[in-house]
Amino acid sequence: MSTPIEQNTSQPAQTSRIEQDALGELAVPRDALYGIHALRARNNFPLSGRPVHPALIAAYGAVKLACATTNHSLDAWPETPGKIEAIFQACRQMEAGLLDGHIIVDALQGGAGTSTNMNVNEVIANCALVLLGEAPGRYDIVSPLDDVNRHQSTNDTYPTALKLAAIRLLRRLEEQLVALQESFQEKEQAFAHVVKVGRTELQDAVLTTLGRSMSAYAEAFARDRWRVYKCEERLRVINLGGAAIGTGLGAPRRYIFRVTDALREHTGIGFARAENLVDATQNTDVFAEVSGILKACAVSLLKVSGDLRLMASGPDAGFAELRLPPMQAGSSNMPGKVNPVIPEAVSQAAMAAMGNDQVIAMACSQGNLELNPFMPLIADCLLRSCDTLANACQLLRERCVTGMEADEARCRRYVDGATAAATALTATLGYERAAEIAAEAQATRMSIRDYVVGNGVLTAEAYDALVSPEAVCRLGF
Repeated sequence: MSTPIEQNTSQPAQTSRIEQDALGELAVPRDALYGIHALRARNNFPLSGRPVHPALIAAYGAVKLACATTNHSLDAWPETPGKIEAIFQACRQMEAGLLDGHIIVDALQGGAGTSTNMNVNEVIANCALVLLGEAPGRYDIVSPLDDVNRHQSTNDTYPTALKLAAIRLLRRLEEQLVALQESFQEKEQAFAHVVKVGRTELQDAVLTTLGRSMSAYAEAFARDRWRVYKCEERLRVINLGGAAIGTGLGAPRRYIFRVTDALREHTGIGFARAENLVDATQNTDVFAEVSGILKACAVSLLKVSGDLRLMASGPDAGFAELRLPPMQAGSSNMPGKVNPVIPEAVSQAAMAAMGNDQVIAMACSQGNLELNPFMPLIADCLLRSCDTLANACQLLRERCVTGMEADEARCRRYVDGATAAATALTATLGYERAAEIAAEAQATRMSIRDYVVGNGVLTAEAYDALVSPEAVCRLGF
């Protein structure tokens, strides 16, 4: 892997401007909204090839706006009223996603997120300069550090922005879970009359209905929706104002007490300042907790997707109780093959979220003393899991569940021919007699129905009543 070579010259080309930091000088593209800190970080961390998640960038814009609003209320810029308005507008542009292309640092980076914070500071400062009619880089007018980052640290703004971004993405996931739950509830009603063979350990067990199977999936996603909803309670507690390690070093007391209120008022989300800012700065277990909830959601998606694949297997030599919407040709050399690609894709999304959860657990556990240096990894995995699972829920609902159909004739043949149907006879004939009937029907290669009716054990009407949707779903007998 090659690392881009830094330019370092006292004779910049007309297309560049020279910026300086504690390590020296670098040539930055003249009109770039990023600056020397972002450029160094881009050169230092050619890791994932992924940009910072746009939800985190937008959330950072909101956090910076809250900080600037609070500083303004403390008369931070009394002599330059135009500057603060330009900073406000730049923050709003970042929150609206208009400045994403100027956040050039890699999603994964050393420094606990400092590179992202500095990139944000530079972009907001330079955007404000452009709004003021000045050239980017005129930090004597608007400074990334003294103005945009005033009374802040990466260590309180980054986790706060991450919590805001996660809340926004979790709300979308919750919406998709509700929609998926409702889709399965619709299938519960549509398939309520379809009796099928219930299986335990992949072996025929007892009779149930396809509607009951759908109801179980709906209940699973209802629990996931509730768990995701409750995550917001944990994420609303933030350390904004705590500065470097939670002691508020370098920030006025009035700023510390006001800045969380400003973020709450701007976002409409009930943020609260942590009672112990030192704890909230160094301990990241809340992200591990939320990730665990996402893993539980992934478990539901993986299990249900696997069931749909099994019930749709075939179409001739498998279960084939369900027909999934055909989405694309399934093979380059097997004509007519159509694969269950949507449940397969959803399964992979679920597995990815499970893997992200393990990474988050490791990253959260490896914080040292007053800070966790692995916040970028936590953020990248957590926000990608939120996105992936929300997309998976939408995909499963729109392109699979909504259009799937029951093969009622196939289900009926299984019911009549499976030894599982003998279980329905136990209440009437007793376990021993039902077991004998199952064995005799197998030996004579007859269906349970044909054997029972043909040998006069039960009338056809009596047998059908025992295996009706109402009978197999009745709680007890």
